[in-house]
Amino acid sequence: MSERETRTADEPDILAELQAEVARDLAEERPPAGGPAYQVIPALVVLVLGAGAAYLAHGYGLGSLRRPGPGLWPFAVSVLIMVLAVVLLVVGRTLDDAEKFTRSSLLVLVGAATFVGLGLLLPTLGFEIPAILLGIVWLRFLGGETWRSTIVISVATTAVFYVLFLYGLKIPLPHLIAF
Repeated sequence: MSERETRTADEPDILAELQAEVARDLAEERPPAGGPAYQVIPALVVLVLGAGAAYLAHGYGLGSLRRPGPGLWPFAVSVLIMVLAVVLLVVGRTLDDAEKFTRSSLLVLVGAATFVGLGLLLPTLGFEIPAILLGIVWLRFLGGETWRSTIVISVATTAVFYVLFLYGLKIPLPHLIAF
């Protein structure tokens, strides 16, 4: 048997060994599995949030398909969220891929809280400063990025969204910098 034929025959074994090693590493890092409650309770929470958002969107006025009101798009998204929550309620009890909450699960709550903070600071400080601060918190403190990439990405992302929202979409966001 030539060297080339031997290498070709051994390659599937190497690939299988590599896949098994990666699977073992992922299994070691994975948080403990949660039960059906870890599927059902979040689905109920999302269903309630979707219903609340649909109610609020309806209050803005739905309009019609020919003349949509300001609440039509948020209402449609809220209904979709509620439908997906109901699907998860029905199917979720049989799924076993949910993970138990751990300390790292709190990072999601911190991320959500900082996003709410952005919304609260927006009318007072404008768009630029809160958006850069949000990027810094998410990238450096929640994501563990280096300071260099954190600053570059935060400023660049804020600049892109600034141009997109204010000039591309003509959304009147409160802002400090005017071109």
